Amino acid sequence: QVQLVESGGGLVQPGGSLTLSCVASGSFSSIVAMGWYRQAPGKEPGKERELVATINSGHAINYADYVKGRFTISRPNGGSTVYLRMDDLKPEDTAVYYCSVRGYIGFKWDDYWGQGTQVTVSS
Repeated sequence: QVQLVESGGGLVQPGGSLTLSCVASGSFSSIVAMGWYRQAPGKEPGKERELVATINSGHAINYADYVKGRFTISRPNGGSTVYLRMDDLKPEDTAVYYCSVRGYIGFKWDDYWGQGTQVTVSS
């Protein structure tokens, strides 16, 4: 049974910082990539979930243009925990943030998602 547990969301003022964390557990034979996506208010769940940042098993990192220079993704020691450090937060960063893992269980790969954590940027 795969489980992704996110934490670290909350309310922050514009210009502030938050760090999200996600711990993945389950019978993964390998993890291909971990990442963060977000869904802004008013969007139907599962639709228009947009990429924030990903990091793959080769440590290659990809950021969405709108977070470059402000957000930092990390996966210490290539383990099963991924972090998203968010600095200089803006109101438009308000969204539910979802952790994602692409991993193999046996010889089958799939994408797995956390339950989401709310980030609200407001004064």
